[in-house]
Amino acid sequence: MADGTAAVEAALDEAFPGRAVAERSGTGPSWNDANRTVRVEFADGDAAFLKVAVDGDGSRIATERAVIPYVATHCDVAVPTILAAGTAASTPYLATAPMDGANFHRPWADWSTDERAAEIERVGAALAEIHALEFDRHGRVVGGDAGGLTVETDSWTGTLVAVIERERRLASTDRYDHYFDEVVEAVRANAAVLDRAPAALVHGDAAMPNVFRTESAVGFIDWELTHVGDPARELHRVEDRLADAGDAAGERLVAAFRDGYRRRAGALPDGHAERAPVYDAVRLLGTAGFFDRHVEHVDRTPAEAAERLEAELDDCLDALR
Repeated sequence: MADGTAAVEAALDEAFPGRAVAERSGTGPSWNDANRTVRVEFADGDAAFLKVAVDGDGSRIATERAVIPYVATHCDVAVPTILAAGTAASTPYLATAPMDGANFHRPWADWSTDERAAEIERVGAALAEIHALEFDRHGRVVGGDAGGLTVETDSWTGTLVAVIERERRLASTDRYDHYFDEVVEAVRANAAVLDRAPAALVHGDAAMPNVFRTESAVGFIDWELTHVGDPARELHRVEDRLADAGDAAGERLVAAFRDGYRRRAGALPDGHAERAPVYDAVRLLGTAGFFDRHVEHVDRTPAEAAERLEAELDDCLDALR
């Protein structure tokens, strides 16, 4: 896949005709090679973020273009302002203004456990605000605007399988492709449990780099993976990341996150614990699909990392059989 330089140039020319650019810079490491995102500093002092779908697939941009104004209208959650969107040189693009405040990723390591707990409680409440947007059926967001979303409906099982297959397509290695097959099979085998899940709008990637803190609200960027799904899966993914802080600290952060969610929603999603074993297996595919990159960031040898991942996946799949 091309690095996207030509696509960025074409999108800049179309989105901001005649505006002088002072500097372009990256936005940090990303494992999603289907996109290229840059920060643009204009000569007049303004700035923008420009995302181009270098794989030519406009569906992710279409989702984001629809969801951002919809959430801005219906939720007390901060979202980016869309400056321009379209297709340039056959490449879909989206330009947004910088969010107010700063994302959680940079200061998180320096915060005390008390500070982390206070902030993650706000994140829990913000996700509950989004999850309060309920739908009749699960499915993929394919369009819409502030007034409503267009959803290509399916069962939650079918929607989740589509999410897994998308992750497989983006994977940087096919080393563990057989695990994708096995997890898909396990998801389908547990359809009776999964399809009882509530249908709510979910962000889809509420990781620290995508969460912003402002004076008045918590906000999110990168809405391209948003779909109508099980809110319990989104909570499970966040809680798993929080647990990495260690036993006592992790338990406290998970408790604070749940407190914030309950403060807004009144309770955790129905079936929160019941469907967790399925989501454990699905979550590990994120590591399996990018194992070659994962091993660059762990304190163990590639062989040790592989052994650990395979054991975890086998355990998860055994629990679902």
